[in-house]
Parts: sequence; C-alpha cells; structure tokens
Amino acid sequence: MTRSPEAIAEEHAPGEMTLFEHLAELRNRLFRALLALAVGSVVGYAVFPWVLAVLVAPYCDALAVLRPGDDCNLIALRPLEPFSVRMKSAVVIGLFVGGPVIFYQLWRFITPGLTRRERRLALPFVVLSQVMFALGIGFAYLVIPQGLRILLGIAGPDIETMLSANEYLSFFLTTSVAFGLVFELPLVLVFLALVGVVTSARLREWRPYAVVIIMIVAAVITPTTDAVTLLLMAGPMVLFYEFSILAARLIERSRRRRASQ
Repeated sequence: MTRSPEAIAEEHAPGEMTLFEHLAELRNRLFRALLALAVGSVVGYAVFPWVLAVLVAPYCDALAVLRPGDDCNLIALRPLEPFSVRMKSAVVIGLFVGGPVIFYQLWRFITPGLTRRERRLALPFVVLSQVMFALGIGFAYLVIPQGLRILLGIAGPDIETMLSANEYLSFFLTTSVAFGLVFELPLVLVFLALVGVVTSARLREWRPYAVVIIMIVAAVITPTTDAVTLLLMAGPMVLFYEFSILAARLIERSRRRRASQ
C-alpha cells in the first residue's frame, strides 16, 4: 500500500528523503490537485448558465448604450462551439473552485524544504496572491464594458457587430487574467525587497523608467487604445509601484531596528 505524503515527510528529514520518495509525494500531491480540478470543473459545468450570464453582462451593458433595444446574444460559428465553450469555461471555473486545494497541495509539497522563517514569509504571500488576483479580475469586470463600448462603437451604426461565444469568452478571460497578473505587481516587488534584491532607494531611482514601462504594458494589455481605458489600467500599476516603495522603506526600517537591538 502506498504511504501517504505526510507519513513520508514525518519519517525523513527534508534532506534525507530519497528521489523515489520525493516522486511518490509529488505523484500524490498532483493526483489530489487534479482531483480538485476535476470536481471543480464538474461544478463549473453545472453552474455554467449562471456564470455565462455574469460574463455576458459587460457585453450587454456596452450594447445597451450603443444600440438600445438590440439583443446581446452571442452566436456559435461551428456545431461544436457551444460544447467547447462550456467545457473551457468549466475548466476555468474549476481552477477557481479547486484553487485553494491546489495551492494547499503545492504548499505541502514545498514546505518540507523551507525553513521556519521562509514558511512564515511564504504563506501570507500565497494567500495574498490569490486575493490580489481576484481583485484584479473584479477590476477588469468594471473596465471591460468601457473597452467594449469603444471597440464596438468604432464600426459606426452601419455595421452590426455579432460576437461568437468563443471569441468573446477568450477576450474576456485574456483581459481578466492580464488585470489579475498586474495586481500581483506589489507582491512581487515587496517579496524582492524582503529578500534584499531591491531597496526603496533603487525603486525610487527606477520610478521614471517604471512609469514608461507601465504605460507601454498598459497599452499592450488594454483591449482599446483610448486614454480612459489606458489610465484605468496604468493607474493601479503606478499606485502599486508607489506602495511597493513605501513597503520597502518600512521593511528597511524594521531591519535597522532589529539590528540596533
């Protein structure tokens, strides 16, 4: 009978585990993570109609402004498109539903090789990364209607826009993930400050270049080229950068205080 990862971890110190025991633990962790993804995907498949209504709402809001009274239904260009869209959405929902279990399995796999201080630092970052990613997706949900109004309005009243379900959901997910990753910026910079890779002085020195890079990234990520959407994307990134400078300064002050004691 295969031993549980917990039994293996208790029997051996992190440095004493054999390669096969590491592989056995990895196999068990992956199995549990995939099982969580599968269960979450089943849930996602079941709630897809409700989720689709939520995802299509930004498109309906944009269309209500541009063409009041028009239907905001998505179309299918291929016979299998409705099924493929539902399956793709179910897997994405499954990642969110099973995310805590997946992160927990990853956490339990890497913790035997971490010191107590590293575990204290890593756990809050794991939790906060999920929170910030969710906030980024929520912010994207507020920005997407503005972008769609501009994109759909470019064609003018003589061209009727009909979006396929696959294209719209791909656009929605890509934009949402991009905003989610942007909201991870302060965590990355704070982590680099904690491990001593960057300092508050260096971040202040890099500020002009960072603003230029942020504007370029925002222009690439945002679905439109208008100034409003660009600022909605770049604004939080600049604020996050300034927050990272403040956090790095507090970290350095705490280090000096501990060193003087």
